[in-house]
Amino acid sequence: MNIAKTANAFRLTAITCALIGAMPIAAQAAETIRLSTYVNESDVRYQGFKKFAELAAEKSNGDLKVQIFPSSTLHGWSEGVDAMQGGVSDISWVPADTRLPCYRVTSLYPVAIDLEKQIELDAAYASLIEAEAAKSDLIPLINSNYSYDQEWWFEDPVSDIGKLNGKLVRSIGPLVSLMIETWGGKPVFVAPKEVFQSAERGVVDGINMGVATYSSWKLWSVMPYMVNANMFYGNIIYMMNKDKFDDLSPANQKALKEAAVEAETWLKPRYETWVNERVGDAVMANGGSAVSMSEERTEALLEGIVEKWSPEVNKACGVPLADEIRGLFAAHAK
Repeated sequence: MNIAKTANAFRLTAITCALIGAMPIAAQAAETIRLSTYVNESDVRYQGFKKFAELAAEKSNGDLKVQIFPSSTLHGWSEGVDAMQGGVSDISWVPADTRLPCYRVTSLYPVAIDLEKQIELDAAYASLIEAEAAKSDLIPLINSNYSYDQEWWFEDPVSDIGKLNGKLVRSIGPLVSLMIETWGGKPVFVAPKEVFQSAERGVVDGINMGVATYSSWKLWSVMPYMVNANMFYGNIIYMMNKDKFDDLSPANQKALKEAAVEAETWLKPRYETWVNERVGDAVMANGGSAVSMSEERTEALLEGIVEKWSPEVNKACGVPLADEIRGLFAAHAK
């Protein structure tokens, strides 16, 4: 046995182990979370999602990386639940999906909302929907600002949306369709990305849509006459795949939820200012108008819709939950 060679081998092994021990342990790769949204990059809400991503990374000490996919690049308007359940996205907006029956009939609700405490209102509503969402392996995460900007536009001037006189009007879901039919119009479903072409080709005479989305898709040039009716509570919630959320550490779950609330709070004043500026600029540039209905007329129109809508809400939610949701809205109504 060559004692010198053996000793050298031992020394080499010891040095190698010492070097390995001195090396910093490689940082664990960040958990990538894919967020899908229909808004495009010129929309102020895209900046809100970027803020959410920054906050999530900061609060998780780099453990979470939120990747944003704008303009419906991952899936279409009605496919949010399927996309999350199938692993196409981790966070997506959820429209009026039949698998969430109570959310379907209350996420857009006929009531004039006082926006002073909208952040708190949205959080309370999301908590009431959480158990239903869990049945579809989802968890509410980010609340939208639809209460502020869901409104109506037309090709020609309209001062009273209670008199649609056979007009074809774009609808986003069952409640809006009921409104259009009740007021003498005909609802037509059109996805956000297809609205411009539909309006330009005369497929619809009017549009129901959020102001921010409307402005981002430059729809003022085809339908420049706006009716500001202020008759919706709207919260098309961005939910997350619950399995993906549950797999995160408790600290990172907390970081993600805190990032969502802080991003909502950060966005709210910027969003409202941006919408107001867009409306003013668009009306001036396109020769249109923005007419506000009186509170009395809005209230009268809502009374008839609520009477028709309440049985749907009772059936979908069950009366106890329906009453809780209606009570919440009443506490924040104008």
